[in-house]
Amino acid sequence: MNLFAEIRGLVLDTLTAMTAEGALPAGLDFAAVAVEPPRDAAHGDMATNAAMVLAKPAGMQPRAIAEALAARLVADPRIMLAEPAGPGFLNLRLAPVVWQGLVAQAITAGAGFGRSTLGQGQKINVEFVSANPTGPMHVGHVRGAVFGDALARLLDFSGHAVTREYYINDGGAQVDVLARSAFERYREANGLSPEIREGLYPGDYLIPVGEALKAKYGTSLLDKPESDWLVDVRLFATEAMMAMIREDLALLDVHMDVYSSEKALYGTGKIEAALAELDRQGLIYKGVLEPPKGKTLEDWEPREQLLFRSTAHGDDVDRPVQKSDGSWTYFAPDIAYHFDKVQRGFDALIDILGADHGGYVKRMKAAVAALSGGRVPLDIKLIQLVRLFKNGEPFKMSKRAGTFVTLRDVVEQAGADVTRFVMLTRKNDAALDFDFAKVLEQSKDNPVFYVQYAHARICSVLRRARDAGIAVDDATLLNADLTRLDHKAELDLAKKIAEWPRLVEIAARGHEPHRVAFYLYELASDLHGHWNRGNDDTSLRFVQEGDVAATQAKIALARATAVVISAGLGILGVKPLDEMR
Repeated sequence: MNLFAEIRGLVLDTLTAMTAEGALPAGLDFAAVAVEPPRDAAHGDMATNAAMVLAKPAGMQPRAIAEALAARLVADPRIMLAEPAGPGFLNLRLAPVVWQGLVAQAITAGAGFGRSTLGQGQKINVEFVSANPTGPMHVGHVRGAVFGDALARLLDFSGHAVTREYYINDGGAQVDVLARSAFERYREANGLSPEIREGLYPGDYLIPVGEALKAKYGTSLLDKPESDWLVDVRLFATEAMMAMIREDLALLDVHMDVYSSEKALYGTGKIEAALAELDRQGLIYKGVLEPPKGKTLEDWEPREQLLFRSTAHGDDVDRPVQKSDGSWTYFAPDIAYHFDKVQRGFDALIDILGADHGGYVKRMKAAVAALSGGRVPLDIKLIQLVRLFKNGEPFKMSKRAGTFVTLRDVVEQAGADVTRFVMLTRKNDAALDFDFAKVLEQSKDNPVFYVQYAHARICSVLRRARDAGIAVDDATLLNADLTRLDHKAELDLAKKIAEWPRLVEIAARGHEPHRVAFYLYELASDLHGHWNRGNDDTSLRFVQEGDVAATQAKIALARATAVVISAGLGILGVKPLDEMR
């Protein structure tokens, strides 16, 4: 289905035949031979670097290899022209029947067009969001949630077995602060004035938690010391916050397969087991760290700690896993958590974290490399900040959370589809501006509208044809005379559709779902451009008055375009619209 892979296969088969004929020396490695779009579309449909990469090992001039390869490739009916260029590139122009046949392939495959076996069932764990369970999701979590879910969908589409996972940070001091904050709302529910002192969570979202605590405990906790109620209230409040977080994620159609608890690592021997494995490898030792950058010796008190020799696996410095008082550092349970992932049999791990976790990357990669014997790669994607605007001005909505704009606020203002698409219009490591006025515009400047409008336009064409009594079901379109698609504009649109399977594999390999959003915008632009050309050249219109055969061929091209738009939006978690209101 990947036309570029298909033509690369043709090139490799031809090179193998040339080797058998003696035109190329035996033993050449063809792994670096690629078939890609040329830098300039005017040069052809595809280009191969075969002559360039084989010239030196073959002891031949690249031009000679390119000419010999070209002479053989044009014998294939798919290749209309093979033309050596420059120092040894070979530009290829494909016959129209290839592009016409691709339209039929897209319709036949339907929602599966572009799916691949790239992943070969590889088990991948994608951990994302993993927000502290201390309140509702904020706008910063929106981008991480959307990115993580779109990446998981992309990897699934490309043949991986994906597990979406949320790591509940419920083992640190922040959940004790949550419990104390909820207790004040419990006191408020019982008619007392809450004491929201500095350091507690002030948001109104804890008022219902306080009321629920009252419903469960009545007044029985009011006169008890903190030591009597802290554990129970902490568990109650944490569960309430996680229920809220699940509801927030559901607003974006994000659903996790697994929720893992940090607290579950303590007192179970899992932290000790992970460190024991590192110790077995000689990577745990007692030592004293150098002062952090910016600290003077006067400001620094050296203490002996238990350290992980992370520098043995690419980190800049060794990292403490246990403090001098015997308590674990924050890093220790993270090591144990990732060891648990490795033991669960995942072939690859992906962590999606906020940009403030940049210092975490090397140490965690070092730990996973050590714990998996280098077998399990860990990719950590950092998500940059989202800046909110309205009409170009910084925008502050009501902060019912007390200190931040919530995910729910954003979705209620913009809608889930718009929010998801816009969050993927920048690469994850670039800051993103979210302007509430612009994302709701019905214009080319609003990418989600532009793409959804393209799909809706195609649906409107299908309705018009049906109303005119023309059969446009997929079975009929597949029997249409697609050789009628012979105009350059029509073939160009088919060529853009042909890029989709290749784009999916590139995006999946790089863990870059934003590439899907970019491609969909380009495809929508091509569709709208083709539609507008029909205003001047009536022969390009999808519905040809009085010519059913031509109409069905042209609508097949439109239907193939809709197939790709729908599949791409599915990866982004955005609904394709049949009509625009």
